[in-house]
Amino acid sequence: MTSSRAIFGLVGAGGHGRETMPFVRTQIAARPDLGVDPDRIVFVDREAGPDVGGHRVISEAEFVAQAGERLFAVAIGRPETRLAVAGRLEAAGCRALTVTAATATILDSARVAPGALIAPYALINADVSVGRHLIANVQSSLAHDAVIGDFVTLGPRACVNGGVTIGDEVEIGAGALIRQGLTIGAGAVIGMGAVVVKDVAAGAVVVGNPAREITR
Repeated sequence: MTSSRAIFGLVGAGGHGRETMPFVRTQIAARPDLGVDPDRIVFVDREAGPDVGGHRVISEAEFVAQAGERLFAVAIGRPETRLAVAGRLEAAGCRALTVTAATATILDSARVAPGALIAPYALINADVSVGRHLIANVQSSLAHDAVIGDFVTLGPRACVNGGVTIGDEVEIGAGALIRQGLTIGAGAVIGMGAVVVKDVAAGAVVVGNPAREITR
């Protein structure tokens, strides 16, 4: 613990983390108020490892032990894993930070809780309410008045239409389409390319066009 300045840890040094780190650097460079030096932007994993993309990879325990403010976001697609990691870090006094790519669009009437990762060309539209630790992948979209729970994952080009309600820890695959006004229950999984035209029960897995439930 050698510095009292803030540190930013991007949890997960895999593919999603490597995709996210460039816009982490851009956002932090534009936010001197955060007090994070470039050399204090790190990946956080279960164990320390070799550098990735010029950034140190430190263990979760080492990150928690740092002096100064500890800011983080979790670049892990599985909602239940993201929930567990964020819970441990927040319990240790670390603060979740929303990270938004420069080409993403969040309308000023939308409400986004801390910890979100908003990828390039993602769109969060008018009067959308988003819970904690959303992942909105490249070109995903949330249309007007959608209500999104905590720890939801939107795959690339996933499209959620207006007035949809999505429960906590829902995973929506790449290219999935959800019709307006539907309710997706907590813990549901929407398969890649699925076209959802009716409500989905909590914990259900649906695939296809039109989407039908399958056994996990």
